[in-house]
Amino acid sequence: MKTTINLEWIKNISFKGKVNGHDITIDAGKENGGDDSGIRPKPLMLVALAGCTGIDVVNILNKMRVEYDSLNISVEANMREEHPKYYDSMKIIYHFKGKKLPMEKLKRAVQLSEEQYCGVSALYKMAIPVSFEIKINEQK
Repeated sequence: MKTTINLEWIKNISFKGKVNGHDITIDAGKENGGDDSGIRPKPLMLVALAGCTGIDVVNILNKMRVEYDSLNISVEANMREEHPKYYDSMKIIYHFKGKKLPMEKLKRAVQLSEEQYCGVSALYKMAIPVSFEIKINEQK
């Protein structure tokens, strides 16, 4: 299956395009010659990772009939100082809130995403270390 996206240059160093029918704007900050009118390309990589694994984890937990009040996913990434600047490690942190959350099922859902289903994670792991952590905030 082939996927193609298209970005059109707007002005300075900003680009607009559509991804799956949704508008997206890419730009740099003013310190790098941009107008700060859109998302930076590298952080978008982190959004892709969080989104990919998040969709997996929610689907898996639904199949396991695990109920939770909320799920928030953070991705911490370390950027190299020298050029070419890129992330040399990433850590995904899953923040769950709920009552009597079964840690073993949460771990299993995250592991299935990380090891079997999330294509973004699989690709990134070919180049850099990607780790994860699960945090639970028990609700009463």
